[in-house]
Amino acid sequence: MILIAAPSFAGQTGLRQNSVGGVMVDAGGVVRAATPAEQQQSLQAVRVRVKGGAGELAKPAAMRMISLKGLQQAIATALETGDDLPEEIRYLAGLQRVQYVFAYPEQNDIVIAGPAEPWIVRDDAAVVGAISGQPMMLIDDLVTAMQSVESARRGGISCSIEPTAEGHQRLNRLLSKVHLRNGQNPKSLEPQMKQAFGPQMVKLTGVPTDSHYARILVAADYQMKRIAMGLEPSRLAALPSYLEMARGSLTQSNANPRWWMACDYSALTHSQDKLSWQLSGRGVKTMTENDLIGADGQVVGNAKADPKAQRWADLMTENYGELSQQFPVFGQLRNMIDLSVIATLIVQERLDETAGVNLDLLMGRGTQVPVSVYTAPAAISPECSFLRGRKGWIVTTSGGVDINAFEIIERQTSDETLGSIHGKSAAKADASWWWNG
Repeated sequence: MILIAAPSFAGQTGLRQNSVGGVMVDAGGVVRAATPAEQQQSLQAVRVRVKGGAGELAKPAAMRMISLKGLQQAIATALETGDDLPEEIRYLAGLQRVQYVFAYPEQNDIVIAGPAEPWIVRDDAAVVGAISGQPMMLIDDLVTAMQSVESARRGGISCSIEPTAEGHQRLNRLLSKVHLRNGQNPKSLEPQMKQAFGPQMVKLTGVPTDSHYARILVAADYQMKRIAMGLEPSRLAALPSYLEMARGSLTQSNANPRWWMACDYSALTHSQDKLSWQLSGRGVKTMTENDLIGADGQVVGNAKADPKAQRWADLMTENYGELSQQFPVFGQLRNMIDLSVIATLIVQERLDETAGVNLDLLMGRGTQVPVSVYTAPAAISPECSFLRGRKGWIVTTSGGVDINAFEIIERQTSDETLGSIHGKSAAKADASWWWNG
């Protein structure tokens, strides 16, 4: 996970939750490890601001409904009074996943729904569900998802942490001179190799680079790499590092494995009238390929598939839920993907027009919802692992996140049973902006 230094805020003050783990992004955008003192300071700041849900919000709900019209009105009221956004808004009434979207033309509203829990602050400053240990959905990420649909249409939402061509060249020159003595541990060369490889560049597309959404993209990518490279244990017996799995493997000397996380839904279904929608699936899968590196340090294509890299990707996918409990940043990524899919659904299917609801505030047209603004991550300090294989060095550095919500929307199918849920989930006359279904 990732800790961002010195956030500023657009409009009102958002939650100063700098920490989602053990690294910092300094004022220059460079990621580094956070000190224990910095982590403790972040934890104290979060605990001052986060009290947990009260009343009905202190109880779990199999289905919590959130009116987007009502949510907008609650935000507008806070803006008018000059108050910070209430905790129940910041954590979307305890929502953990988005499973349903309902359009209500007779009420001029769109409702999103899914399981919900009361929330607590863990010792690592992550705000998670008190029962599942999974991270909460955030208003910041909903707003970014709603406001980024059109930019994502042009090029998707993605993050990658990539070494430079110059770094590859320097590393290749160093490795060409390496002659290990009998019994010499290759790890003894890692400081020189990291120095030669140099910093890796962060590339972000589709969302503002200073948003919470962007920092979680980078954090999840960064944490995946650390686990794959054996720089930090997964804390799960079922998920060893890739380097553990690859020892003694045959590999091309100029091939480097890379992994990235992408959308993974089993279905997007709708009722016959397209007023009810259901999103099903775990949300995230890990994918892999081998980059083939040319003499100039550029990626020139894909190398032969690496079965062990594929096995590691499959293991991460299979254990993603448990991994999210150990490292909440992965659960936050899954939450953001849910929100991007439903935001894209609303825009692509024009559900706001169908429902006759104005979502200008959430869409960023005019008055802006106050969200946290952070230093944009730009580079990662030299951090990579090297393993001497039977045919050359295995260098593990590259990774990424690729969110293509439009692809999910295109695969929609009809389910006639969804119509029966629509009426049962409608707001009661005295409901606030959220209620239990």
